[in-house]
Amino acid sequence: MKRFFAIVLAVLLLISLTACAGTQSTSDKLVVGVCQLVPHEALDAATKGFVETLEAEFGDKIEIKVELGGGDTATCAPIVNAFVAENVDLIMANATPALQAAAAATSDIPILGTSVTEYGVALDIDDFNGTVGTNISGTSDLAPLKDQAAMVKEWFPEAKNVGLLYCSGEANSKYQVDTVKTELEALGFTCTLYAFTDSNDMQAVTQKAADASDVIYAPTDNTIASAGGTVDGVCRAAGVPVISGEENACQLFGVATLSISYYNLGVTTGKMAIEILKGEKDIAQMPIAYDEAPVKKYNKELCQALNLTPPEGYVAIGE
Repeated sequence: MKRFFAIVLAVLLLISLTACAGTQSTSDKLVVGVCQLVPHEALDAATKGFVETLEAEFGDKIEIKVELGGGDTATCAPIVNAFVAENVDLIMANATPALQAAAAATSDIPILGTSVTEYGVALDIDDFNGTVGTNISGTSDLAPLKDQAAMVKEWFPEAKNVGLLYCSGEANSKYQVDTVKTELEALGFTCTLYAFTDSNDMQAVTQKAADASDVIYAPTDNTIASAGGTVDGVCRAAGVPVISGEENACQLFGVATLSISYYNLGVTTGKMAIEILKGEKDIAQMPIAYDEAPVKKYNKELCQALNLTPPEGYVAIGE
């Protein structure tokens, strides 16, 4: 009987060890969840840079789950909540509403944002100093707004009325147009804000802006980028040029932009993730990173259509 119980205990111990070994094998594989607000070229490029950087580092030792939201915080919330329930090792939130949803979902799992313009605004942090100080860090797609305002003067020194077009539902878009408006007014322009609520009223608001403006400024705005053909259709027909906040939108409807690379932004975010996942850096101490070398670019085809000659120092998009 003693021998029987000894055999049973040995078998149970073997099963236990096997189960533990299986659990350890599963836990060895890192799992990262990516919540991207909506599919469009800029956000797609950032996600691609992020994923490729992590895969190059970890190979088959990492699983990256990419999920697309429907364009607002409410549609991103169930995605990040599922990541939290799964207890992923890290969440990458691509665009401001995705970051806001992730921040509301967890204070424990590391969150890296990208394609987020101003983290202080997005997370409602007063006197933001560049480091969130919690489980959140990431990269910003903010190009120098003062320099963007100066581009309007550089391209259109005789213009008087500038319309600033943006989605009222995107806090970072409001931040950008408010900042650029102040800079433009200091340069002598008369500025008017044109806010639309979503893509349903975007065409009507864009038409109103085109009817009253010599030139339009459009910030890095996900709703505009997702429906750039609407802006192009209205402004091209009206002969009103648009200065865009980023390159991918500029290809759709803008004449010029101070361009950052969203792919490179994703790569930088991926490098930050590697440091976190390897335990080399504490996310609470990681400052927000920026593209340090934005480039002046112009839309060659649209400039020709509007009979515009770019100032010196601009590079044609795609060349």
